[in-house]
Amino acid sequence: MFSLNLHPMKKFEKASVSIELAMDMAKEAMRKASEIGLKISVSIVDESGVEKAFARMDGAPLISVETARKKAVLAAGFGIPTGNAWYNFIKDDPILMNGADQLPGFILLGGGSPISIDGQLCGAIGVSGGHYSQDETCVAAALQLI
Repeated sequence: MFSLNLHPMKKFEKASVSIELAMDMAKEAMRKASEIGLKISVSIVDESGVEKAFARMDGAPLISVETARKKAVLAAGFGIPTGNAWYNFIKDDPILMNGADQLPGFILLGGGSPISIDGQLCGAIGVSGGHYSQDETCVAAALQLI
């Protein structure tokens, strides 16, 4: 006879970036962009890749809108920054190197980073509008708020 052992449902909790933090991070990224003479788009997503905050500075390139979102979603989805961290992850593996761009929304350009609080992934930020190294500077400024 087959017996199904049912366990009481356990409480499931997950960390998620708050709207307040998301908005503050977006503002800080834009403040840094202004300081270094950039016009950017910034996207903050939660741990599931759902956008919590978005802003496009006046004059930011149109393509930066989707690029910022892709950077944030990729960083949230894999828990690693875009740019060098991703490149170092795939560079020595021909299958990954040639197949990564087949992932929906994949973008290798730097400017995306996970947002972790107390070691737990709770979202990600993506910035686009300048050279990827400038985008990374804006991301770093926003991450200082954590």
